[in-house]
Amino acid sequence: MRFLPALLLAATPVQEQPAAHVQPPPLVGTAPPEELARFAEGGGAIERDRQPRHLLAEHRRLDAALLSLKPQRPGTVDAYVVVAALDSDPVFSREAREAGRVLARRYGAEDRAVTLAGPDGRGGAALAMGSPDHLAAVLARVAELMDAREDVLVLYLTAHGAPFGIVYNDGDQGFGAVAPARAWTILSQLGIANRLVLVSACYAGTFVPMLQSDTTAIVTASAADKTSFGCRSDNDWTFFGDALVNRALRKPLPLERAAAEAVGTIAGWERAGRLDPSGPMVQVGAGARRWLAALEAHLPAATAPVGRPATDALDE
Repeated sequence: MRFLPALLLAATPVQEQPAAHVQPPPLVGTAPPEELARFAEGGGAIERDRQPRHLLAEHRRLDAALLSLKPQRPGTVDAYVVVAALDSDPVFSREAREAGRVLARRYGAEDRAVTLAGPDGRGGAALAMGSPDHLAAVLARVAELMDAREDVLVLYLTAHGAPFGIVYNDGDQGFGAVAPARAWTILSQLGIANRLVLVSACYAGTFVPMLQSDTTAIVTASAADKTSFGCRSDNDWTFFGDALVNRALRKPLPLERAAAEAVGTIAGWERAGRLDPSGPMVQVGAGARRWLAALEAHLPAATAPVGRPATDALDE
């Protein structure tokens, strides 16, 4: 991968406000489902009306994120944390930013973590935006730096979802999707086999059949045919992010125990709100249990949840 010149590391402009969704997404509602599925399987994206200064700022932010990653340490199971908010609704940016902090601390990956997220509406630091292309570039850089035989990718994706995959939608300027087949292709081409994949989106279970393997652990917000909850723009967390990351994974619990606790928490919230069960899914391969044991041998002390609880919206 060729890095951009040092010019791109200059100071970036003041952060924009979250991009609003006004116009309907292209293809959705007009293209047949099979065409949308093919588009998503190719990691397709449509970009339009981008201002040149915006493009330059994004180049600078992405370059800085790639350069911030440290190489792996021989003989140590290092985690590389990649978190991406693929929709400009600010709830996803807020969730991604804190999820990046929690996961990096949990897995000792502060120097090996990248969060891709647009403006959070709260004055947070300007980050490279979440998009299919940015996500692929970061994963490629991680693959260059990690030792695939011993190190682990921790991947957290948050956005709206659809039966064909997770949706990329940056206001009226960026549209696209990442299908399970596309995610599998990228990870396979890069040789990243040890992976913890967390998908916070409706229909997220559609990723399980394609990505599950002996060395993969995957936790999703919902079954393949179910919606998940809490993605209102003014929320700080979705139900899944709040229950799993903001609560369970802040505790020094092994992943499977934390995931089970989060599934139970979500079920209780859904019963209280008289919501249809989302059916979160948890799949952990036998090989993944081996690297999880090494990675989680010395988990940090628990920290308190932050932000507005996702269930506050139920009382409104």
